Amino acid sequence: MVNLEMVPAAWASELIDMYEAGSSFFLASPQRTLLAKGEAARLSVQGGADRLKSLPQRVAELLARTQFSGGAPSVVVGALPFDPAKPAELIVPQTARWAGKLQLNSEAAERQPDASDYKLRPVPEPEVYERSVSRALARFRKGDLRKVVLGRTLHLTLPTKVDVNRLLRNLARHNPHGYTFAVNLAPGEARAAWTPDESNGREPRTLIGASPELLVTRTGGRLKANPLAGSAPRSSDPVEDRRRAEALLASAKDRHEHAVVIEAVADALRPYCSRLDVPGEPSLVQTSTMWHLSTVVTGELADPWVSSLELALALHPTPAICGTPTDLARETIRDSEPFDRGFFTGAVGWCDASGDGEWVVTIRCAEVEGRELRLFAGAGIVEGSSPQAELAETSAKFRTLLQAMGLNQPQPAYVRGDK
Repeated sequence: MVNLEMVPAAWASELIDMYEAGSSFFLASPQRTLLAKGEAARLSVQGGADRLKSLPQRVAELLARTQFSGGAPSVVVGALPFDPAKPAELIVPQTARWAGKLQLNSEAAERQPDASDYKLRPVPEPEVYERSVSRALARFRKGDLRKVVLGRTLHLTLPTKVDVNRLLRNLARHNPHGYTFAVNLAPGEARAAWTPDESNGREPRTLIGASPELLVTRTGGRLKANPLAGSAPRSSDPVEDRRRAEALLASAKDRHEHAVVIEAVADALRPYCSRLDVPGEPSLVQTSTMWHLSTVVTGELADPWVSSLELALALHPTPAICGTPTDLARETIRDSEPFDRGFFTGAVGWCDASGDGEWVVTIRCAEVEGRELRLFAGAGIVEGSSPQAELAETSAKFRTLLQAMGLNQPQPAYVRGDK
């Protein structure tokens, strides 16, 4: 039986205190906070595009059975992978508690104990990443590729076990306008692909991050999506920071990148809507480390039975995290990235028995296991992109997790993207 409980907004900070790595799901949005614990049921989805298409129906049937058995209104929580051939992580929790907006004080990030004694390994190396960007740019001139998002990772090893609770609090503290999440992942093949330290044993594996990007939310017959594309690093100098924001808003290259994403999002949502509102001009949103071009898309559903999960799968992957055309962008990613993305650039969220729910794009994130983290960052490549600038953009995006770890001291050149 699933216990779905609403607690007062003042208790949102208590929910994050109650989070336990290895057994909890946590998602804080600008409107609400969700903590789910335990596992009443798990959906075994071994991947494949056709299987993912059937996922909304399977989730609806599972949640209907939960209600019929006498449980409180139920919810499914978890994560969708970037690659549809990979398994999803979706569970019905034993308990789920809701609160209002999470508000924590803005003190400096708490450092991980002995965090100065860490080891850092980039995959791929910066110069290899730049060559991948150059090859992608050559494909623009040869074919129909309009955009591709290329990622890289940092493998971080600490002398002591990562304090996931502390990391989650730091992410929430420094990203109050975004979506802070932590998802318990089952140990799997991805672990062997990136963990050099076999002494970790069977430590809990956690997907954690603070995404600025809403994939889609559904409340009753209304939906909202907030795609982001086109980015610039923040500056600690207020004058320079404002100059960078204004330059981003005026950038022909970044506005083109953004327009490609908005066109694809609108095309994906329009068949589901009786009305769809798409602003003609982007606006600016900010995180603690980045400026982004943003467009808020809203609509009215033509079919009230369409769930938030079905909408999320219709949108995923957007050009903001894959590229366009999708198949050609995926092929370029497979040829370029020497690692498995796993849940990076997938989606994290929830869907209840009525179909309401919220799904966010899994960026500004890391996988944590024992003493190790694998941090992810990507950059959108379009015609006019510069390999050096895209490398620097990924370096700036890594700062969200490095800052939350308390690693704010100057980083090596291969992290910063310097020459």
